[in-house]
Amino acid sequence: MNEFDDLIKEVKSRYFTARKSHDWEHTERVHNLSMHIGKIEHANLEVLNIAAFLHDIGREIQDKSEGKHCHAEIGAVLAREILNKYEYPEEFIDKVIHCIETHRFRGKKIPDSLEAKILFDADKLDAIGAIGIGRAFVFAGEVGAKVHNKNVDIENTKPYSEEDTAYREFLVKLIKVKDRMITNEGKRIALNRHKFMIDFFERLNQEVDGGC
Repeated sequence: MNEFDDLIKEVKSRYFTARKSHDWEHTERVHNLSMHIGKIEHANLEVLNIAAFLHDIGREIQDKSEGKHCHAEIGAVLAREILNKYEYPEEFIDKVIHCIETHRFRGKKIPDSLEAKILFDADKLDAIGAIGIGRAFVFAGEVGAKVHNKNVDIENTKPYSEEDTAYREFLVKLIKVKDRMITNEGKRIALNRHKFMIDFFERLNQEVDGGC
């Protein structure tokens, strides 16, 4: 086993107690999307490879704090510690850290490098479409939210509450993701995934009203 394999094994071990909405499988999907977009956009795949695998290592801390801590900021600190442990060059570490600390949709830091923009897009793409809907319902279950409330008032409801439904997440965040895509390939993929979500929630609202 080489150093990279050891690093991935260590990172993966940190997901054993993670919520299923942000588990290791999510990380693998984001990694695959990152590599797909990175090859098309001619990115530094070595940086992107590591950044994608490390991007959510601070997520469990954010979830346990019910959103009080930012997983991108925490993840950047944890990632630097891990990469220093495996003696990656400082310049390489800085590039990876920039990707991690700027990947969050609600984050304050903006992705500047091509690799950071790609990771941002890949992470958001896994939040929309069929997989995004599935993850939204899983997360809603994790925080004890209702199955659905088509009349949810997003201005007067809180995350990590009974009203933090998949539909609320759609209205607050997922419906906006398509327009936040940065790369050309990210934009292309987002179009179909966005349409699928629109159709799904329209159908869901019809069914809860008794529609066939």
